[in-house]
Amino acid sequence: MALDSDRQSDSGEPAATFGAPAAGADDTGRQVLIGIGMMLVAMVIVPVMDATAKYLSSDFGTLQLVWARYFFHALFLLPIVAWRYGRRALYSHRPFMQLVRGTLLAVSTWLFFAAIARIPLADAIATVFVYPFIVTALSPVILGEPVGIRRWLAVLVGFSGALIVIRPTGEVVNEGILLALAAGTSFSFYALFTRKLAGIDPPLVTLTFTGIIGAVGASLFLPLTWVTPEIQHWPLLVFLGLCAASGHFLVILAYERVRAATLAPFGYFEIVTATLLGFFIFGDFPDRFTWLGIAIIIASGIYISNRERTRRVASAEAVPKQQL
Repeated sequence: MALDSDRQSDSGEPAATFGAPAAGADDTGRQVLIGIGMMLVAMVIVPVMDATAKYLSSDFGTLQLVWARYFFHALFLLPIVAWRYGRRALYSHRPFMQLVRGTLLAVSTWLFFAAIARIPLADAIATVFVYPFIVTALSPVILGEPVGIRRWLAVLVGFSGALIVIRPTGEVVNEGILLALAAGTSFSFYALFTRKLAGIDPPLVTLTFTGIIGAVGASLFLPLTWVTPEIQHWPLLVFLGLCAASGHFLVILAYERVRAATLAPFGYFEIVTATLLGFFIFGDFPDRFTWLGIAIIIASGIYISNRERTRRVASAEAVPKQQL
């Protein structure tokens, strides 16, 4: 799931989600092309991780797959962060918030892996993408940020798209869909904690804490569900962590070059990649109603991102005027 980007903006939001400009970001020329290219590659790599987890779900429990994703993620990333930050990589100004944030993301990952073991990749990812709407709805309560009527309407439209994907009836709702919804909800609170941590710890340090917390947490419960992998399984388990580390590192690099509002629409390329992988590997393909719901979710998410950017630009321009 490519949603768990640890790139944070100086404005107090995860840049990949809320359209705030990253420090040093540029919207012109070559940097835009490089940033978009990195984002698109990341949106291919991480769904490949999800597809690998879905493929392995017939041989291993969800917890063991989560452990592999985080353990090898941390193993690959630690040398890079140690080289760049040294011992500072293991120091946080808000360790408790890092712990809560990392735990929320690990729970979201566990729920998502459990979901894709039961339903098609595209359906699961489209359902998880309700998180921008949940974050927007909770922002006034948790962060004290006002939400205008147009963004409230976009939230309602986005939820209607999610309902089209889910299509609840009088019968029992698909268990996988419920797990994906729970994953999106958990990720929403993770995103809110990310906003509170933005600017406090460097993004790579936060990403390292994310990997360590997930690896340690999964390891504590791993003996309960451990299945000894055969030789052919180990490369795929390692591949999970490699995809997670490289995919999210590319997202960080992309947002260091290009403003989030420019890159935000390309994040939805993850759904396209997941759809193609689901079709070619598992024979799954969304029906027309699912495509309609996906289109509504994407349109609403992009609108919310652009409105957030417009609001912040207006606020930034209003400050100098008030000082005159």
